[in-house]
This record gives sequence, structure tokens and C-alpha cells, in this order.
Amino acid sequence: MPLLDDLDRRLLALLRVNARESVASLSRELAVTRSTVTSRLERLVHSGTVVGFSVRIREDRDPSSIHAIALLEVEGRSTDTVIRKLRGFSEVHALHTTNGGWDLVAELRTDSLGNFDRLLGRIRSVDGIVNSETSLLLSSVLV
Repeated sequence: MPLLDDLDRRLLALLRVNARESVASLSRELAVTRSTVTSRLERLVHSGTVVGFSVRIREDRDPSSIHAIALLEVEGRSTDTVIRKLRGFSEVHALHTTNGGWDLVAELRTDSLGNFDRLLGRIRSVDGIVNSETSLLLSSVLV
């Protein structure tokens, strides 16, 4: 996988803001030719550096309006088993292993506080999870 240079990083930063930005606009912003932008994009996709493009939905129009982070402590060596179980929960949008005081960080989304409460109960009942701390995300700032 190729290392990212300054132009790659600047291109990726612009795409994080608007992944549908035209090649012409990107080339003007980066002060390079359109063919340079096109070849960089193709290389980043082909190398696996860029694995996809996504859509951001306004929070007030997102049906999964309750967003949270759950910090999970896992017993012994059961992390892989816990991850397999949590991957089956449609409300779990991402799982991250960590090296701090918590073993896993789970990104959660539900459509109501009642469903969020039930989700927490289901997560806490997964064999291998021994402790958890959850925080609702009130607002987000994209970087």
C-alpha cells in the first residue's frame, strides 16, 4: 500500500467534506490538473486506501436519531466471541478494540430512548462483558 503524500492527504480532506465534489473543482482547489486528481483517486481506490464513499444524513432526518458510545470491559480472552455476538446487533454500527481501561468501544444507534434502553440490556447480557459505560452523543463536529 503506497504511503500518502501531502497532495493525497489534502485530496482526502476535501473528499471528507464532500465526496461528490467534481474532479474539476478538486483540481482547482488543489492547484493541480484534473488528470492528476483522477489518477490519484484511482490509485487510492485501487490500493485499498479509499474503501468507499458515503452519504451523511442530517441528524434531524436520520431515523436512528439516538447515537451513543459504549465502553466495554471484556472478561479474559473472550473479546473475539463478544465481537462476533455484537456484530449481530443491527444497532451496533462499529466496534473498536482499544488498549486503555476498556477493551471495546461500540458505536450505537437507535430510533428511541426506549429501544436504546433495551439495547443496553441486551449488550450487558452478552456473555463475556463484565462492565460497561455508555455516553449519549449530543452533537458531532466533522473534521
